[in-house]
Amino acid sequence: MKSITDSLLTTVLVGLALTVIILVLSPMTAGAGSGWGIPVDEFWQSLFRWAHVLSGVMWIGILWYFNFVQIEVMPGIPDEMKPAVGKHIAPEALFWFRWGAMFTVITGIVLAIFNSYLIDALLLKLLVGYGMWFGLIMWFNVWFIIWPAQKVALGIIDAPAEAKPAAAAKAKMFSRINTLLSIPMLYAMVSMQAGFRISF
Repeated sequence: MKSITDSLLTTVLVGLALTVIILVLSPMTAGAGSGWGIPVDEFWQSLFRWAHVLSGVMWIGILWYFNFVQIEVMPGIPDEMKPAVGKHIAPEALFWFRWGAMFTVITGIVLAIFNSYLIDALLLKLLVGYGMWFGLIMWFNVWFIIWPAQKVALGIIDAPAEAKPAAAAKAKMFSRINTLLSIPMLYAMVSMQAGFRISF
């Protein structure tokens, strides 16, 4: 087991292999005498739904890590230890954070197209539409407000020293806005996954 868990890449690859094994052994895919029993379109829908949830867990998990842990704990960390977070942990977390957001939005749009509710959702005729709009706002905040501000605050790009506190405050505010939006967004998304295609 140690040989699997010592490397993150190996851990993820074994997780993917287990996913494939479950897929192959599932009664849904193992059609009686006819190979895989799942229709092709349903297979792709389930694959994109899984990718949507997987990337969403990455995105929202890191968002909540920033807000429930890092932002709350940083003021109490001794000054000499803060560079370890700012120079090493935060930039790496921000990489997975923003790409988790990107893949969550892409796979969500693909799912909406597969299920023919993209336009109705965007026009807020379905409950899931609120989740989609909150998710799109959050994605925009990640890529065009939080990430640019964090690049200044963490010194990833050259900026005057006096610009860093304002950039950090801006990143924190929009990160908190995303945390706020994530709560109703998750409800709207779960209601759709549970089959509640509530229309207005």
